[in-house]
Amino acid sequence: MTSSTPSFAGVRVAVTGASRGIGLGIARGFARDGARVLLTARGEDDLAAAAAALRDEGGDVQHAALDVATGAGCAALAQAATERLGGLDVLCANAGIFPKAELATMTEADLDEVLAVNVKGTVLAVAACAPLLAASGRGRVVITSSITGPVTGDAGWSHYGASKAAQLGFMRTAALELAPQGVTVNAVLPGNVLTEGLRDLGADYLDTMAAAVPLGRLGTVDDIAAAALFLAGEQAGYITGQSLVVDGGQVLPEG
Repeated sequence: MTSSTPSFAGVRVAVTGASRGIGLGIARGFARDGARVLLTARGEDDLAAAAAALRDEGGDVQHAALDVATGAGCAALAQAATERLGGLDVLCANAGIFPKAELATMTEADLDEVLAVNVKGTVLAVAACAPLLAASGRGRVVITSSITGPVTGDAGWSHYGASKAAQLGFMRTAALELAPQGVTVNAVLPGNVLTEGLRDLGADYLDTMAAAVPLGRLGTVDDIAAAALFLAGEQAGYITGQSLVVDGGQVLPEG
């Protein structure tokens, strides 16, 4: 009998950008469901603290500080998965940054930084881990994109929106290339999710944002984790090259 709740006992999962926010939420979701999880991010201190917190909750968790914006960093990701997990079944390409910069003031360096982490970091991480995912026999890639760019726009985040739309263009072609190896490639598109960065904007701003969501609340990292676990699970084995919007209906109103 197939359980309605996916079980990831013993499944090897790597999550990039996992020291906080959505990435940490995704990692926690997999760890709670029995997966062996590798957390990666650039900052060693925050990453080590996140890994320790998940281990305190009973998770089988490792961590490795690296930068997915570089080829060397993505090679280190694949190497860490091999050495610490013995391979890789699921890659959650979540690492991303979202600094604000309007076109009038955006510098070339601003653009390069966002594209390096959000686009290069996704492409190179998938490319580096593809042989491990193919060898696993149940390879899954879950990309964290956004509604901003693929579905909506937001003034001040044109470079971010462009990077998130680019991820979906990559996803479709990667899904075709990796399908013969039995690897699926899909994406989660969060709406406004309550994370550390969003809390910094203040209670009044958060209330205004929540009021614009038809379900009447902001998303949580657990909401995004649930979508990631679905796409990484056995039930989604025949789904590839697709994007799943998780936004409480945020994009639905006409005005």
